[in-house]
Amino acid sequence: MTKVKVAILGSGNIGTDLMYKILKSDGNMELTLVAGIDQNSEGLARAREKGIATSHHGIDAILEDSEIKIVFDATSAKAHKLNAQALREQGKLAVDMTPAAIGPFVVPTVNLHDHLEAMNVNLISCGGQATTPLVHAVNRVVPVHYAEVIATAASLSIGPGTRQNVDEFVRTTANAVQQIGGAKIARAIPVFNPAEPPINMTNSVYAVIKEEFDEAAVIKSVQSIAAEISSYVPGYRLKGTPFVDYRETPWGRLPTVVIMNEVIGAGDFFPTYAGNLDIMTASAYRVGDVYAGHFLSAKEVTR
Repeated sequence: MTKVKVAILGSGNIGTDLMYKILKSDGNMELTLVAGIDQNSEGLARAREKGIATSHHGIDAILEDSEIKIVFDATSAKAHKLNAQALREQGKLAVDMTPAAIGPFVVPTVNLHDHLEAMNVNLISCGGQATTPLVHAVNRVVPVHYAEVIATAASLSIGPGTRQNVDEFVRTTANAVQQIGGAKIARAIPVFNPAEPPINMTNSVYAVIKEEFDEAAVIKSVQSIAAEISSYVPGYRLKGTPFVDYRETPWGRLPTVVIMNEVIGAGDFFPTYAGNLDIMTASAYRVGDVYAGHFLSAKEVTR
């Protein structure tokens, strides 16, 4: 079976977990290179154990291989701003797993097929991947005036990169809830919970509605999109049936759709409580696989 050659840029935890997801799946991608900057990193060592070519020369090693068509950038927002231009110049698709947000925001269940011609797409954040589609599910039934999303994750699952980019996380997630979720106004709140034992990722979504609507249709829409997400993030689930609560808001007493969600990791590399990280790598795999399939289809058409 013909596959599209891909590379992972960044040999840290995110890149390593993504590597395992690609290797265990029989999709449209062939992982040919894992590149980092620390030749002694655990990620590069694990890649070599799996028979994957590695390099500690970072993006330069990827740019030298003209057969690599898709690059998963698991570095940092600052680094991606430099990487993006170099990858674009060589016609390589960049799946951006940082908060850089150079390309359009993409959530697999909502708008992935709207951007199949883009050469740089952004995966927002863990909170964005977990909550944006839930807001979208409400908004496709009735307009959401205000959405507040609270993403809670175990402190042990929060790496230094995320801690250094909390402001970017908040802005990027809130922007996605508006741009993709459809909320007129949005607010994102990250919570790092230090509890022992570590908790699973949990998310709370509050969608304020200003008009009459069909509650059953909203609940059905949310449940449907949660099922779609679980097809590529098996540990994604609703913690209960969404419900409508009437609350005091700056716009008066209005109906608020309340959605509670949990994400349990697959345990490929991360511990299962790190669902916040798992949803990012699972979403990245889904995006890359769909793009690879698109590339293969286009190639067949041109033959």
